[in-house]
Order: sequence, then structure tokens, then C-alpha cells
Amino acid sequence: METNLDRYQKDLDALILKGIRLHLAMQKECIPDFAKRAKELVGQDEESAKLFQDLPDFAGSYQMWYTEAKVLIKQVLPDRLADFVRYYEKPRSRKNVTYETYRIEDYLQGLTITRSLGVTKETLVTPSAALPQYRQQLAILQSVKARFKSTLFDIRQLVQADLFDSELDAAEQLTKNRFFRPAGALAGVVLERHLGQVCDNHAIKITKKTPALSDFYTALKDGNVIDVPQWRFIQHLADIRNLCDHSKATEPSKEQVEDLVAGVRKITKTLF
Repeated sequence: METNLDRYQKDLDALILKGIRLHLAMQKECIPDFAKRAKELVGQDEESAKLFQDLPDFAGSYQMWYTEAKVLIKQVLPDRLADFVRYYEKPRSRKNVTYETYRIEDYLQGLTITRSLGVTKETLVTPSAALPQYRQQLAILQSVKARFKSTLFDIRQLVQADLFDSELDAAEQLTKNRFFRPAGALAGVVLERHLGQVCDNHAIKITKKTPALSDFYTALKDGNVIDVPQWRFIQHLADIRNLCDHSKATEPSKEQVEDLVAGVRKITKTLF
């Protein structure tokens, strides 16, 4: 099932792809022999060929791309926001337009700088001066991708931690009201989910389609993520959880369930 995080990642990939196609469109407008160079670059590569098909109009598509990319960079990579904006906006202190001070905003206005030499004119700055500025913007957006993944990971971990805390609080309340089995079952679910996340964090794959709690802590021990004392401690918690979930002959005691809830809380705070 696709999650919101998956959709955010897809949106970022789509924005980067749009940025790459805008870069190609800009080159097509600025470089006279672009079509020939593009044909040589593509060769027999079908994936590359798709990038060159139906390129967008840069002036008509850039502003929307810039707006979306700016919001994303502000949220995920705020220390690069000023740089990203600087490549677009005309410098307020600019006195002369040169290749160094030419910006994408100038490009969108079709600005070309010339000077008169008698009856002729010499071109000093052409719109191609905006190409390096746009390349820098695209590079900043592409650098967001690595940071974006870690940011999403941090968000997911924080949200999950809050959820686990709430569920363990509920388990403690159930215990106080002497609902021992439901309290132990709830704490057991938290433990299983957390160990599953720890396995994901350490790229430990669980081959079973519907793994049990023991599959998770055994895999973590085999992967040297936890040592033997930790493994035994978690195994002890799992035994209490199984008593709450499966055994109908023996009732779990208040002390056992309290140990389970406290132990699961400790695991969620110390094992990542």
C-alpha cells in the first residue's frame, strides 16, 4: 500500500524530472546546434530519447516549477534557499548587466545586452548567460533528494514514537483498571512494530510473509544489532506477551504486565 511518504518521494522525483526537461528546453533555445548534439547524446537510448520529446516552453513552465521547488527547498533545505532565489532574481545592487550578474529573471524577459560600434552593434551578453544560473538551481533541487529521504525518515520516526507512547500510556491505564490481557496485548503490538522498524533501519530482511515477534528479535540478534542479554530481555517480554495473547489457562499477573509495558517502553527509547 502506497503511503503519504511514498507519494511525497514521487512528487519530488517528478519535480526533478520536470527541472531536467526545462534545462533541455533552455539549451534548445540558447544553443544553435542543440538538435544535433541532442541526437548524438541520445543515440539508441530510449529513456534518454523520452527526455527530449515534446520539451516544454521554458518561459511558460519555469515559474510554476520555481514556485514548487522554492517551497520544497524552504522546508527541507532552508540553508540553500537564499542561493536558490539569488540565481533567479536580479541583484538590487547591480549597476551593469554582465555574464556574472545576468539572472533567470533577465532570461524570461529576453534581455540581450549590446553596445553600439558606429553603425554596428556588438553583443555583450546573450540569454545563454542564464544557463549556469539555472544549472545551479537544478543542482540545489537535486541535492534535496538525499536530505529529503533522511527528513522523511526523521518525521516517520517521530510520528511513530509519539504513537507508541500513546499506546503504551493506554496499556498502563488498562493495567491500572485490571484489564491485564488487553494491556499486555497492546504492549506486545507496540513491541512487534518497533522491532520491525529497527529491522528496516538496519536493512535486515524478514523473509516470512507474516513474521512473528520471535522472527524480529532473532533476526536482530543474528544481524548483530542486539547482543545476547538484549535478546534474552526481549524474549522475556515476548513470553509475557504470549501469555496475554494465547494462554487461557494462566492469567497474567499485574506485575508481569507492568514489567512488559515498562520493558517495551525501554526498548522503544533505547533500540533504534
